[in-house]
Amino acid sequence: MDRFAAVERALRSAAPHLLLDAVTGALREQYGVKEVELRLADYGLTTLQVVEDVPYTTESVSIQGSPQGRAFGAQEPRVEPNAVPGAATVHLPVTVRGDRMGVLTIIVPDECFDPAQLPEMQRVCEALGHEILVAERDTDLYLLARRAARLTLAAEMQWQLLPGRSVTRPEFSLGAHLEPAYAIFGDNFDWSVSAHHLTLTVTNGMGEGMEAALLTNLVVNALRNARRAGLDLAGQAILADQAVYAQYRGELHASVLLLRFDLATGEVEAVDAGSPRMWRMRGRAVEPVGFDAQLPLGMFEETAYVSERLRMEPGDRILVGSDGVYNGVSEAGEVYGERALARSLSAHRLLPAAQVPQAVLRDLGEYRGSLPLDDDALVVCLDWFGR
Repeated sequence: MDRFAAVERALRSAAPHLLLDAVTGALREQYGVKEVELRLADYGLTTLQVVEDVPYTTESVSIQGSPQGRAFGAQEPRVEPNAVPGAATVHLPVTVRGDRMGVLTIIVPDECFDPAQLPEMQRVCEALGHEILVAERDTDLYLLARRAARLTLAAEMQWQLLPGRSVTRPEFSLGAHLEPAYAIFGDNFDWSVSAHHLTLTVTNGMGEGMEAALLTNLVVNALRNARRAGLDLAGQAILADQAVYAQYRGELHASVLLLRFDLATGEVEAVDAGSPRMWRMRGRAVEPVGFDAQLPLGMFEETAYVSERLRMEPGDRILVGSDGVYNGVSEAGEVYGERALARSLSAHRLLPAAQVPQAVLRDLGEYRGSLPLDDDALVVCLDWFGR
C-alpha cells in the first residue's frame, strides 16, 4: 500500500471527531511529520481558527499577512524553512472542489522533508477536506472551529442553508460572501451543479432577524423542492411564490434572482423577481445586466413569471449584489451605487472568483467609513470559462 492510500484509509476509518488524530498519526508514520495543526476559516473569512476539543482556547491567525493566510489565499503550499530549527514548516490549503476550508500546517524534520512530496501531501489535504464535510453530519467540532464569535440564531439558520462559499468546475469558478457574517438576516445564495447545468439563486428576504431568516428558509427550500421536482426556472419561481404567499398572505415577500447556465453552450436562463442585481465584465468593460423587473415572491397570489435569456462568453465575469451593497451609504450620505461597484469589479479583475466577493465588500466597508452595515450585504462572483 502506498503512503497516500495509507493516510486515506486511516481517515476513512476514523470516528468523525477524530479525523485530526487520524491524519496526524498517519502523517507521522508515513512521512515522518513531527507536528500537525488544522485551522479552518471563520465565517467572516478573516481568521483561521484551530480545530480543538475546547474551542476558542488557542489564538486565531489572521488570513491577511500570515504564512497560513498566504497559503489559504494563494491556494498553494507554503514552506517556511527556518520557522522551527532543524525542521520545515509547511502550510497546505485544505480545499474541496474549489471550496476553501482552511489550512493544514505540518512540521517535518529536515532529514524527512522532500519538496517532491508536496503534491502528494496536497492530495492528503483534499482527502481530509472530504472527510470533514462528511463528518459535519455527526459532530459539531468543525462547525465550532469556523466561528470566531457566537452566531445569532438567524445567522445560524442562514449558514446552515448555504451549499458552500465557492465551487470550481472546468466550465466555471464561483465564489460568494455574506456580511455581517455573524448576524446575517435575509440574504442568501444557493447553487446546484449537474452534468449539464449550473443553477444559481440569490435571495434577499424582507424583514429583520428571525422573521427574515424564517422567510428566507422557506424561499430557499421551496426553490430546491421545485428544482428537484424537475420544474423549469419559471416554474420554480411560481412554486416558491405560492409557498410564500400561502404562509404570509402578502405581508412578507422575498426578492430573488434565478439563473440557470447551460454548461455546454453558455446560454443563461434568468428570472428576476426583485432586487438582486447583476453586472457583467467582458474584457475591461463593466456593465449592468438588465432584466425585466417582475414581482418579488409572495407579494400577490398566483403571480406568473417569465424567463429571459442571455449568453455567456469564455472570459466573462458576472457579479450579483444584494441591495445592501449597491444601496450602501457613505458618511456623507452618498449611495455606493453602480459606478463604485463597477470600479471595484475592475480593480479586482485579476483576483480569482472566490476572492472577489470579499474584496468588493472590503471596498464597500472603506466607502462607508465608520458607519456600520444597516443591512445584509451579499456578493456572488462567477467566472465563465466554457467548454
